[in-house]
Amino acid sequence: MTCIPPGGWPQPQSLYVHVPFCRHRCGYCNFSVIAGRDELQDQYLDAVERELKGIDNSSHELPLRTIFLGGGTPTRLSATRLQRLHRAISNAFPIADDAEITAEANPEDISPECLDALQAIGVNRISLGVQSFDAEKLRCLERGHDESIALSAIESAHRRVGNVSIDLIFGAPNESLATWQNDLSIAAASSISHVSTYALTFEKGTSFWSRRSRGDLSETDETLELQMYEAAQQQFSIDGWQQYEISSFARGATRCQHNLAYWAGRGWHAVGPGAARFVDGRREVNHRSTTTYLKRMLAGGNATDETEAITLEQYARELAAFGVRQLDGIDLSTIDNRTSIDLETLLAKTLTKLQSMELVTHENHHLRLTCRGILFADTVATALLSEPE
Repeated sequence: MTCIPPGGWPQPQSLYVHVPFCRHRCGYCNFSVIAGRDELQDQYLDAVERELKGIDNSSHELPLRTIFLGGGTPTRLSATRLQRLHRAISNAFPIADDAEITAEANPEDISPECLDALQAIGVNRISLGVQSFDAEKLRCLERGHDESIALSAIESAHRRVGNVSIDLIFGAPNESLATWQNDLSIAAASSISHVSTYALTFEKGTSFWSRRSRGDLSETDETLELQMYEAAQQQFSIDGWQQYEISSFARGATRCQHNLAYWAGRGWHAVGPGAARFVDGRREVNHRSTTTYLKRMLAGGNATDETEAITLEQYARELAAFGVRQLDGIDLSTIDNRTSIDLETLLAKTLTKLQSMELVTHENHHLRLTCRGILFADTVATALLSEPE
């Protein structure tokens, strides 16, 4: 089977930059972060500059349309260091004039000086790690802000940048449905234009995982978790909001363009510790350890820790699995045109089974989750990625 789509692999027009620095590692966090080591920031920028310079962009002349500074906490970098990072990016890639440039930040980091620094490098979208507005829940999640700090950060960012997104977590230990509904109500009444809601997960290697094993923390009942998810759907179904992906809600035309590039399989570059990229049909992931990443890059080596060249069938299946997570659904004939893989024939039994379970609709080549299917989206995605039984 050929490993190149009929029209060639899409030219990436997105860049993810992982900034690993944090003031504190939260107990549930499984990301590639490093806390209390800000003295490594200049070495980190040296390494990222080298990694960006090493990208072969000769065959990719299209400008970046999305840049996402994630973490970690990108706003741990000073204004001077943020400018240095932006110069490194602009030296490596052309950037579209209307590019969506997102920076993640903690609410307690938002200040006039921080916003000045972000605006100076063209940031036009801010993603705040709010997680909750409830004092007890925030203490449990080990966050460094309270409701007033979060709301002040939202309003300040809205006035200066305009496009503000927040993350909210539900299903925290001992959280009630009423607590979650209050979080949703406060968020909806604020000046945000986008929200992503996530159920708390206990990841191996985190302190929450260890505390659960000892019996110090307990997971939320699945029935309550489902009620919480449905509460978010209900809250963000009015006043111009639209759920456009399983976990994502946008007010007006504020869908996250960077995430849309991921879900559409358009390819993307990524640099920094733990960063994962998809370029020319090859998936690569950098080493998760910040110190190991720095040692490798500053020694003139390569930070890549995992690599995989995917087949066209894998690519087609992933286009379907990620595409169907968007509530608009996915056109399977479009995937056929892009990959020459006829998923409707290949997955005929799977599609029939999913329809019989009332998880999807499949009409005129268009595959879409049902209301019930939205609640079992992971089941649908797994089925589309797996060989039929």
